[in-house]
Amino acid sequence: MTGGRWPHNLQASTREWPARGCKRKTSRQEGESMSEFLDRMKSAAKKDKKKIVLPEGEDPRTIAAARQIVDEGIAELVILGDPAKVNVPGVTVIDPRTAEKHDEYAAAFAELRKKKGVTLPEAMEQMNDATYFGTMMVKMGDADGLVSGACHSTANTLRPALQILKTAPGTKLVSAFFIMCTDKAEYGENGTLLFADCGLNINPTADELSEIAIASANSWKKYMSSEPKVAMLSFSTMGSAKGDVPTKVQEATTLAHEKAPELAVDGDLQLDAALVPSVAELKAPGSTVAGHANVLVFPDLEAGNIGYKLVQRFAGAEAYGPVLQGIAKPVNDLSRGCSAEDIVGVVAITAVQAQMAE
Repeated sequence: MTGGRWPHNLQASTREWPARGCKRKTSRQEGESMSEFLDRMKSAAKKDKKKIVLPEGEDPRTIAAARQIVDEGIAELVILGDPAKVNVPGVTVIDPRTAEKHDEYAAAFAELRKKKGVTLPEAMEQMNDATYFGTMMVKMGDADGLVSGACHSTANTLRPALQILKTAPGTKLVSAFFIMCTDKAEYGENGTLLFADCGLNINPTADELSEIAIASANSWKKYMSSEPKVAMLSFSTMGSAKGDVPTKVQEATTLAHEKAPELAVDGDLQLDAALVPSVAELKAPGSTVAGHANVLVFPDLEAGNIGYKLVQRFAGAEAYGPVLQGIAKPVNDLSRGCSAEDIVGVVAITAVQAQMAE
């Protein structure tokens, strides 16, 4: 399948690394905790440092994250903003409005979008926007990836990426996932799970849901050493309840099997049947996924977004993402409720994505 398109109902508002799960340990700063997953992402990023753009240069969380990234040597950083207001030693600060390459990027953007009627004066104005300017940096090879979204909507991060970078070959749908790191070693990969789609597609069709499942399984393979076991979640297990959602999930599971027969994908499954072996034996006997899932695919954004935030807030899980899958070059979104430490984590993941893209 070639050619990409916008995700269905875009919300307005990821080399292989050994999987050791998310056993938590105390970091150097008292009171903080850090997952082994993040440790591995940081370690990998440091071995081949990439240049990452942060367009939200005047957000205090960006500044705090940038200082930590520089101190730990995770990536080279370019912060977009007013140099008079951004003071982080070791970071390049660029004001898009007065940047040396402003006009060059504008001309390239106008050429990319000429079939859409974009004129050079319009492109010149567009390059004053930090996210568009940063995305053009990635397009022109002046940066390896971009992380945004701390104070902008998903649409504001994704729109420039799709207009400028386009989708990766073979991609039908751009989607998003979170790596969830918990202290519940009995679930997923020693407490590590992948949740999708929790940040982008509002109400995916059965076909779109199958694409999310396959993309998420492939993302799991990139970051973990174990094979993905994908649970297609619903309020029903193996047809135990009727309704539009279970029907959609069942159809998506069938489509995923047809498109990627080598993947372990099963559904519809309730959450407990997906994760708890004793429940799986009762509700889904014979399933190779039930009771052992490490990738959870939610039926819609409402369930996924609520689900990851419940696990994050009530269980104290570390949530890394949303990580976008399907963009031609690494661009990742942030939750607007993110912390500086969250930004550090997503920058490390973005740097590793850039390494994998080489």
